[in-house]
Amino acid sequence: MELRTTGYDHPDAELLTAEVQQEYIRRYGEIDETVMHAEHFVPPQGIFVVAYLDGAPVACGGWRAKESGGPGLQDGDAELKRMFVVPSARGKGLARAVLRHLEAAAAEAGRARVILETGSEQPEAVALYTSEGYQPITKFGFYRESPLSICLGKELDRSERSPLRKISSHSS
Repeated sequence: MELRTTGYDHPDAELLTAEVQQEYIRRYGEIDETVMHAEHFVPPQGIFVVAYLDGAPVACGGWRAKESGGPGLQDGDAELKRMFVVPSARGKGLARAVLRHLEAAAAEAGRARVILETGSEQPEAVALYTSEGYQPITKFGFYRESPLSICLGKELDRSERSPLRKISSHSS
C-alpha cells in the first residue's frame, strides 16, 4: 500500500468520498450532511490522504482541526473524516494503516486529541476505533442529537512524535 497526501479535492479523493456517501445511503438511508470544504484539509489545519494498491485508489481519510466552542469539542482537537475502504480491499488492514498515519500527522501538527463521529450502523468502524484505544466522548457535530450517532476520542501522545513515513507496498 502507498499513502499519498492528496487533499480533499483531488479526483481520487472525490471518487472515494462519493463512494463513502453511497455507503451512508445504504446504511442510514441518506448522505452525511456534515459541512465539508477542501480548505479544511490543508496543512497545518488538516490533511487528507488516499491509499493506493497497485496504483488504484482503495482507501481514504482525513482530519481537520477543531477547537472548543461547540458541544464535545476541545482546543487542539483533530476530527477524523471520511475514513473509507472500498469493499474489494477490506480486511487487509488498510483502515488501520490510514488511521495510524492520520494520528501521527495530527500529533506532528500539534493536535492533542483525535475525535470522530460514526454510527451504530457501522459496527466494523466502531470495532476498529475501540481496538485502537478510542473511548466514548461527549457527542458533537451535525448528528449529535441522533440516537444512531457514536462519538469517540483518543488523546495523542505528542511527546512521541516521529517523522511521518511513506508506507511501503509490503505494509498491511
